This record gives sequence, C-alpha cells and structure tokens, in this order.
Amino acid sequence: MTELNLDPAAVIADLDELATQSGGRFAGAKRLAWSPDWLAARVWLREKLDAIGLPISEDLAGNLWATVQGEADAFLIVGSHIDAVPDGGWLDGVLGLMTALETVRQLALSPTPPPVSVKFVDWADEEGARFTRSLLGSSACAGTLVPDDVRGLLDASGVTLGDALASCGVDLDRATEATSSLQGAIGYIELHIEQGPVLLGSNRLASAVSGTVGVERHLITFSGQAAHAGSTPMNVRRDSLAAAAQATLAIRESGIARGGVATVGNLASTPGVITAVAGRTEMQLDQRHLDPQALASMLDDALGACRTAAEKYGCAIEIKRVFSATPTPFHPALIAAARSAIEAARGDDGEPIPSGPLHDATEIGRVIPTAMIFAQSDPPLSHAAIENSSDEALRIAITAYGRTVAWALANSAALQGDSVK
Repeated sequence: MTELNLDPAAVIADLDELATQSGGRFAGAKRLAWSPDWLAARVWLREKLDAIGLPISEDLAGNLWATVQGEADAFLIVGSHIDAVPDGGWLDGVLGLMTALETVRQLALSPTPPPVSVKFVDWADEEGARFTRSLLGSSACAGTLVPDDVRGLLDASGVTLGDALASCGVDLDRATEATSSLQGAIGYIELHIEQGPVLLGSNRLASAVSGTVGVERHLITFSGQAAHAGSTPMNVRRDSLAAAAQATLAIRESGIARGGVATVGNLASTPGVITAVAGRTEMQLDQRHLDPQALASMLDDALGACRTAAEKYGCAIEIKRVFSATPTPFHPALIAAARSAIEAARGDDGEPIPSGPLHDATEIGRVIPTAMIFAQSDPPLSHAAIENSSDEALRIAITAYGRTVAWALANSAALQGDSVK
C-alpha cells in the first residue's frame, strides 16, 4: 500500500452528524464521559463501525476498538476520543476520531489488505472533565493508571469515579488489565486541532507535533475554621479562602517566572455563604512545562506557597496528587513522515510544535512509536462552543493524516522494531 486517500468531505459530514445528535456544531458538545450522553454518542459510533463491517470490542478500561485485518497480526492504531468537556467544541477529540473512522473505512474498501492490521480506538475519558483525571482509558492501556489513586475522586454531584465507571460496565480494579490491548501494537497516529494560537499566528494550516508537555495536577485542601462574618475579628480568623487566594497569586507568578503555565481552575469553599468565614477551601491546581526540571521547580514553588499561606492564616493543608505526566517526545521517523505529508498536501511545512494540552498520545507515546498532526485552530481556542477550524485547514490535516498512516503501514517492519510492547 503506497497511498491512502481520505475524503475530507466525508470526515466533515460525520463530524456534523455527530454534532447534530450531541448538541450542535456551535451550541456546545454534550458528551461528558461516563454519562448517558456519552453512551448515546458511542451507540452512534458503533453504528458507523457496523456499517463498515468491522468487528468491535471494548477492553476492560472502557476503550472501544474496531479492527481492519491485515496480512500480519501486528497492528497500527488510529483514533482519538469522543468524550467532550461540558459545552465544548465540535472538533476537540472527534476530528481525530472521525478521521480515523474514514481511515478504516477506506482500508476496509480496499481490495488488498494492509501489510499489518489497523485498529481504530475511541479512548475512554480523555478529557477528565468530570473527575479531574485525564487520559483514563489510554493510561490504563499504557500501564500508568493506579486505581487507588483515583478511586475516591468525586464529580460535582458526589458520585465516585468507581461508581460512574461501574454504571457503564467498567470495573476500576480490572481496568489496568487493558494493557493487553497494546500487545502487538507497532504505532499510534492521532489528529487533533491545535487548540491554541501558534499555527494561526504563523499562518500555518497544519503541523507535525514534537511531543506533549509534562503535567502536575493536584487537589490542595486548606482547613481553617468557619466563623460568623460579623462577630469574628480579622486578626483571629482562620480563613481558608484567604490562604488559598494568596497561594493562587504566588502560583501564577511561579508559572510566569519558570516559563510554564500554572492554573488554579477552581477554589471551592464551605460553608460557601456570604455571612461566614470559609472554613474549608479546595484548590484545583494544574501545572505544565516542556522541561521536567522546570516542572518540578514549579511544583516546589506551588506547594511552598500553599504551606506559607496556610501557616499565615492558621490553616492545615492536605495535598493530593491527582495526575502527573512526564514530557512525552514523539517518534522521530513518524514526525518526519507527518512533516512530509503536510508538505505534500500543499500545507505550509515548518518545525514541529509542542503540545501544551494533554492527549491520549501522551500516554501511548510512552510505550509505542507515536505521532500527532495538528490542524490550525481559528479562533485559537478550544473547550468552548465557538471552537473552529477552516475547511482548508481541516482538508490539509486530514489529507496529511492519511499519507502519514500510509507511510507507517509501508514502514511497519521498522516501527515494529522500535515498539516497547
């Protein structure tokens, strides 16, 4: 197989069909992981795979698979994720998933099988929007998921992660057995929107991705004392929200000084009324950097700032790591193939760019050769209903993806030699 000509119009049609049944193109996606909306979207996806005639399976972490049988049982993985953040965009995750769907559709129509099998995957709970733990399904496959670390995580309604998984037929304690899903895998290729301003600012419609940044994500709880807002003097208050607020500003300055990004995404206080000092405040902290040493320094800064603020305001603190990921560089040969494919698709080739957001490729890239292609985002943002990319950017990225998959299939023997699994 020397060519794989994907139809961008077919991909966009599938994207629009999915958007129509799960919120609308610019009305905000409704596919929160482990929810009825997510399950309904997966029913739709299964129908699409059934129409191609592919065998479908689900692994013990809830990842959905479909296979095009090749001449050899070793396999290349194509895919992304169908789950979305609440009221998210119409392309995040599903651009890559619908492009992978078109890939296996074209391969299934071919009169000759590919040299190795190709497996389509919809990774379960990439976003982590409901329980703050991203990349759940792909980390289970990669062997980095520790069930005890996530077992007690709660959503906004007080439902535990374990119970949410069980409602969808997934046993958290057996999810790590999904590592068997990667046995025989020679590589993984994912397409995604950039979700940021780099490509738009440099007038590039698509790019190969060099790798993903490292991440530290923590829940930090400040425990002070709830008290009456009118009768409690300022100098004796044990104000947990004041402590968290002081630490938040210091964390922001650390991110700027270290050249990374640091985000306090939420401060949740109790009793949470206007007439009471906040007795307990939980901080959600996310830190990212390409350099692992700088990321470690940012974390030291943040935890130091929290301890200092807690002491100042008479609070105790509890620190819980929710998720961490080291920087993941992608496979050099696959990056080179993606760059050549973008140039051949008449895009503006340039140096690969790093990804600040996490992707399932972050986890899978730890164990098998992996590459990503980004399509330009315009406007340059994501996780919002107005998320979009131009038709031309989508065309170039989809076409380049097909060419990259074709290169990987033609060079499957070399990739197989590089695979850890």
